[in-house]
Amino acid sequence: MKILELDFEAGWRGGERQTFLSMQQFRAAGHEVHILCRSGGKMAERARADGFVVHAYANVAGVLAFLALHGSGYDVLHPQTGHMLSWAVLTRMFHRRPVVYSRRVAFALRGTFTRYKYHHVDQVVAISQACADSVRALGVTDIEIIPSAVLPVRPDTARTDALAAQLGVAGRRVVATTSALTADKDPLMLVDAVAALHARRNDFVFVHFGAGNMAEVVKERVIEQGLERVFLFAGYQQNVEALFGLFDVFVMSSREEGLGSSVLDAFSARVPVASTDAGGLKELLADGRGLLSPVGDSAGLAAHVDTLLDASSQVVGMVERAYEYVGRVHSVEAMANGYLRLFERLVQRRKAPH
Repeated sequence: MKILELDFEAGWRGGERQTFLSMQQFRAAGHEVHILCRSGGKMAERARADGFVVHAYANVAGVLAFLALHGSGYDVLHPQTGHMLSWAVLTRMFHRRPVVYSRRVAFALRGTFTRYKYHHVDQVVAISQACADSVRALGVTDIEIIPSAVLPVRPDTARTDALAAQLGVAGRRVVATTSALTADKDPLMLVDAVAALHARRNDFVFVHFGAGNMAEVVKERVIEQGLERVFLFAGYQQNVEALFGLFDVFVMSSREEGLGSSVLDAFSARVPVASTDAGGLKELLADGRGLLSPVGDSAGLAAHVDTLLDASSQVVGMVERAYEYVGRVHSVEAMANGYLRLFERLVQRRKAPH
C-alpha cells in the first residue's frame, strides 16, 4: 500500500511520536509511506532525517491543494490531528480515498462541522475508551480501539549522569513528569502537589521536562510556594524516555488526557506512577498498575507520590504488573498490525465492485 500520514503540528508531543512510530512500522512492513505536515515543524525535520518523503506546507491552502491534486495517488489517507481530518474530509470529492482518523484526545467535541466530519470519515480509531466516548457523543458508533505504542525504553546512562550533575540532584530522590506546560496538563495543581509533598518530606526534588505557554505562570507559582530549590525545570528534551533511569516516581497531573504515552514509558522503564484519573489515564493505571487520584486533587496526588517513594513490596509488585502490561498491550508491532489490517480492509472494500 501507499499510505499518506497527515500531521500539521509544529512541535513534538506524544501524538507526533505515535505518528512517527506508525510511519516507521508501516515502512518496515513493506509499505510506501509519505508524510504531509507543516513546513519548518519538528515532524518535517525528523521525517526527512529518517528518509521519508515529506510534503511540507506553511498554510492550509498548500495542504488543501496537495490533497486535491495528489491525494488520489495514495491508497489510504491517515490524518492524526483534528485539522488534518477537516482538510482530508473537505477534499474527499477530489481524492476519493479512504480516510482513517486517529483520535488521541478525550475532550468534548462540539459544532456542526465537527459532527459532519466525524460522520464522513471512513473509520475513526481511538487510542482509549475515553477517546472513543468523546466521539460516540456525536452519534458515531463504529469506532475501533488501537492503543498507542511505545518502544522499550533504553536508558542512556551517560546522558542521565550528566543531567543529574547539571541539576545537582545527587543524593536526593527524583520525582518527575514529562508534559507540556499547558492548561490541560494542570501544571499549577502539580506545583501545589509538590508543595504538599515537601511539607511531608524533604529528601526529594521534582523535575519538570517540557515547555509550553504557561511556563512563566508556573514559575511564578513555584516562587510563591518557596519551591525554587525543589521544583526544577529541565525544559524540552528530545528522547526524554532515555532519562527515565533518573526517576524514582513518575507523575501526571492532567485534567484531560487521551491515554498518556509518557506513562507507558514509565511502565517500560519500571518507574512507579502516580496520576490523576483524567481520560485514558484511569485505563492505564487500572488493575493495580499505579495510583490514581481525582483530577485537581493536589493533596491526593502528593500522598500517592509519598507512598511510592517508600518503595514497599506493594510498589515493587505494581511496577512489575505495569511492565508486563506495556509489553503485552502497547508494543509497536501490535499497534502497526492493527492499523494495517484496517487499511487493507478499507482498500479492498473500495476496490470491490458495487
